[in-house]
Amino acid sequence: MKKALVTGASGFVGSHLVDRLLEKGNYEVYAAIRKTSSKKYLQDARINFIELPYEDSQALKELLVQHNFDVVFHLTGLTKAKRATDFDKVNFIYTKSLVDSLQGLTAKLIFMSSFAAHGPADDKTLLPAKVSDECVPDTAYGKSKLKAEQYINTNRNDNYIILRPTGVYGTRETDYFVFFQTLHNHIEPYLGFTPQRLTFIYGTDLADICILSAESEITNKTYFVSDGNLYLDYEFAAITKEALHTWALKIKFPLFVLRFVVSILECVSKITGKSFTLNKDKYNILKARNWDCDIEDLKTDLHFEPKYDLKRGVAEAIAWYKKEKWL
Repeated sequence: MKKALVTGASGFVGSHLVDRLLEKGNYEVYAAIRKTSSKKYLQDARINFIELPYEDSQALKELLVQHNFDVVFHLTGLTKAKRATDFDKVNFIYTKSLVDSLQGLTAKLIFMSSFAAHGPADDKTLLPAKVSDECVPDTAYGKSKLKAEQYINTNRNDNYIILRPTGVYGTRETDYFVFFQTLHNHIEPYLGFTPQRLTFIYGTDLADICILSAESEITNKTYFVSDGNLYLDYEFAAITKEALHTWALKIKFPLFVLRFVVSILECVSKITGKSFTLNKDKYNILKARNWDCDIEDLKTDLHFEPKYDLKRGVAEAIAWYKKEKWL
């Protein structure tokens, strides 16, 4: 049995990865969560729970030496925060602490980064983003992920793979659910007047890619991750409406309107301490027109074949939301 550590195990992708590892049957799975984390999707009795002391390097090193994991899936990450320093702390500092503590150990590190670390693809040429491109992230989240990538590339001498997924959706996910809920309420919103070029990856497909990365002999590489298809924003809406069996009123918002709303929400966030899904980072993501990426090396190196395109994935996700009474 191989020993696998999954950080961020209580999250959307993390919990699916734990499920997939247990299904394979040849992994002893350790789920790293905080004391306050939900175990709603971590009910299997075979799961070993562990808490990682990221802020105590000596204790973290001793813990990792003690368990001697074969693979570490580092999925811990902050996607919403009140301050940019919060992104830096969780997405970069915690990753740095883990990488430092893994020095001298043989565990393969699979790091979950993001398309945001690259920044959107070119809006003028409409060419897909490539790993060889210069990275110009335009969000605090993306900048923190890029810093983590750069630290791994510089300080992890061997045995790692970095994954940059595009839009991740599926059962248990909460951000795209807001869009599904909006369409369910018969509102079909668009930002700007030029269609967005979108790419997606289903949550369980991403979990499978994590395992393919761990089991591959390939190391020290970075990959974009999507289902290999390009969708326009209105196609995404049409697929969702079909799955919901509903209609919706199309409303197009100029960019400046959303920017005004974001400014108000940021003020409210500072006063109340509450984080909102719609924030400055989200605005920068929504205003970008091109989120296409090249995954040819992912398919060639890891022999990845997605089980879900957007139509099948959205249908399954919405069926789950309805079953769970979210919709």
